[in-house]
This record gives sequence, structure tokens and C-alpha cells, in this order.
Amino acid sequence: MSVQAVGVDVVTDATFDAEVLAADLPVLVEFTAEWCGPCRQLAPVLSQIAFEEGDRLKVVQLDVDKDPETTLKYGVLSMPTLMVFRAGEPVKSMVGARPKRRLMQELEDVLQ
Repeated sequence: MSVQAVGVDVVTDATFDAEVLAADLPVLVEFTAEWCGPCRQLAPVLSQIAFEEGDRLKVVQLDVDKDPETTLKYGVLSMPTLMVFRAGEPVKSMVGARPKRRLMQELEDVLQ
């Protein structure tokens, strides 16, 4: 996947339940695609967040073209879509790339 962020795990339809829904920490999932320009812009931001917030937040990516089942299940229509899952449930959804500072502000309530 050309837009994979360094330090960010890739999940698939097959691994989503175990890696995201059963995770102990809140999980930020980026629904991404190779052809998505804003996804490429977001990759370094996600890498930084994964590195800096790894004790409070797990960050993963799912390729919407390779793994359409999970994408459809959560009604993802635009890339990038960022969803935060806690205790197996989606608790926040954001569409579009954003700077790290803004993204962290939007995530603060789920990281409490």
C-alpha cells in the first residue's frame, strides 16, 4: 500500500475484529486507498500520532479497495475517513485530511 504510514499497522476484513474491535485501547482507523491524495498527506500525521500516543491510542489503516466488506459495514464513502473505535464500537468519525494539531484536538475527548 503506497500510502501506508510508518509505524501504523494495516488491518484487513479478516483481521479487523481482532485488531480493532477487541483492542484494549481506543483505535483510530484510517479508511484509505492508494489513489487518495489526501490520504498521502495524512500518512506522516498518523505516523507521528502512532509514535507519540501509542500508550493511549492504537492507529491502523484499512485499504477500502482491498477490504470492501468492513468499508461497507461502516458506511464509509469518502477517503480518508477516520473512525475511532472504543470497546468494539465506533465512537467518532471524521472525513478528510487535517493537520496534526486539529486532529489531536478532535481526538482529545476519546482519549480521556
